[in-house]
Order: sequence, then C-alpha cells, then structure tokens
Amino acid sequence: MTERLAVRTSDAPAPAHTFSQGVRRGPFVQVSGQGPVDPATNDYLFPGDVAAQTVRTLQNVEAILAAAGATFDDVLMLRVYLTARDDFAAMNDAYGEFVSARCASGVLPARTTVFTGLPREEMLVEIDALAVTG
Repeated sequence: MTERLAVRTSDAPAPAHTFSQGVRRGPFVQVSGQGPVDPATNDYLFPGDVAAQTVRTLQNVEAILAAAGATFDDVLMLRVYLTARDDFAAMNDAYGEFVSARCASGVLPARTTVFTGLPREEMLVEIDALAVTG
C-alpha cells in the first residue's frame, strides 16, 4: 500500500484548522475546500464579488494541485459550495473561463454545486477537488 502524504504549499492559504491543504496517496490527490483567501496575508478577498472570489479560490486549488504534481487535466471532480442561489450564474461564468483555460485535453472535470452556509460570512464560495495523476 502506498504512503499517504500531506500536500503543502505556501502558494495557497495555510489550513486554519486541523486538516491538510491536500492529501496524496499514490495517484490520488484530494484538495481540501479552499476559499477566496490571499495565501500571503490570510485575508479574505473580494467581499460581495462571487466571480472574483471564485477565481481566487480556484487559484488556491490550482496551487495545491501543483504542489501534489497535478493539474486541472488530472481533476476528476470539483465540488462548489455557494451561499446564495443568485450567485450561481456569476460563479459559473468565472469557473467556466478559469477551468476551461486549464484543461488542455478539452475534458472538463465533473462538478457538483451545493448551496449551503460557509464558515465565514465573507465567504461566498468554497471549492474542493479530487484528482488522479498518471
């Protein structure tokens, strides 16, 4: 059995609680839920702007994928958590532009979008990812 490894990078926010930014086991990479946080300052960015928050959140996911040796072409599934149904269209447009530009294969990851409360009031979006490399 292959060893489980914590994925760490300073290019994404440090975990605020007791979890890893990501975990890799063999070819599998799970990225913990990320939000619109600046990794240098740990500040939540773009209050009220779900499109800008979506891009920042996906940049954080991408940094953790890269630290694990993966790209968006390795991502099988992204889960998006939104606080407001009215934000779906703006999130979807920003998400589509960002992810499409990073999937050279043309095969986009599967996705689920859930409407829920999030840990911080200023967080409009949170995204996690599952990737398989190789």
